[in-house]
Amino acid sequence: MAQLLEWTPDLSVGIDVIDAQHKRIVEYINQLHEARIHGDKDAIARVIEELVDYTLSHFSFEESMMEEAHYRFLAPHKKVHELFVRRVGEYQQRFKMGEDVATVAGDMQNTLVTWLMNHIRREDMDYGPTVRASLGEDKLKQASAKKSGWLSRFFGA
Repeated sequence: MAQLLEWTPDLSVGIDVIDAQHKRIVEYINQLHEARIHGDKDAIARVIEELVDYTLSHFSFEESMMEEAHYRFLAPHKKVHELFVRRVGEYQQRFKMGEDVATVAGDMQNTLVTWLMNHIRREDMDYGPTVRASLGEDKLKQASAKKSGWLSRFFGA
């Protein structure tokens, strides 16, 4: 598979479950890139749908975790997520309306790469210490291993 993005340690927020989710989003972006290279419209449509669904679940999970940790910048973080969801929804709509697949997928891919890298390195890095301190390493590891509590609401048991 042709890779566009590679996960690097500087993208780690220090919360295993979040890092795993971010890695999965990187995988989806790479799958979108691969589908674009091959001009596979069906694969592009499938990857976009899965990527959007997964990202929405990730955002909900992340916001729930920040809320439980009483993260003071939760409201602005949610706003950033909302703006991103709106923008990606516009790409989905363009795709569904029949706009050139290569153009829409390329525009979306560029937006995803830029946004994800900036969002992780800025906003997500900021909440890491607060969440780790508030929820504790044991609870975060337990949630990651067992997908219990608030994690199971978003990613199943």
